[in-house]
Amino acid sequence: VQLQASGGGLVQAGGSLGLSCTASGRTFSSYAVAWFRRAPGKEREFVAAISRSGNTYRADAVKGRFTNSRDNAKNTLYLQMNDLKPEDTAVYYCAAGAVGGLVNYDYWGQGTLVTVSS
Repeated sequence: VQLQASGGGLVQAGGSLGLSCTASGRTFSSYAVAWFRRAPGKEREFVAAISRSGNTYRADAVKGRFTNSRDNAKNTLYLQMNDLKPEDTAVYYCAAGAVGGLVNYDYWGQGTLVTVSS
């Protein structure tokens, strides 16, 4: 599976931004998918995930502000980010895996930069 993320950019605090990640292959629906991020000088952290059955999970830091979804017909996962804060500045990565959860992902996209200005 190859993943291609897009949609990053520069936004002011309080603004919104939507990310997309399109996967190659015909087995997208059989994978759990997720978003992670790596802020400058920090380790990569979990943001949100959707299991193969459609259950969604989000990190406490983004609950109420970020919404993740998937469209299996389009082989695409999405991350809608609202009320963005400067601390959301990071490179955002999409991922897919047979197991999923918080850490078990086998395939990674190249990352897209989100910068939130104060």
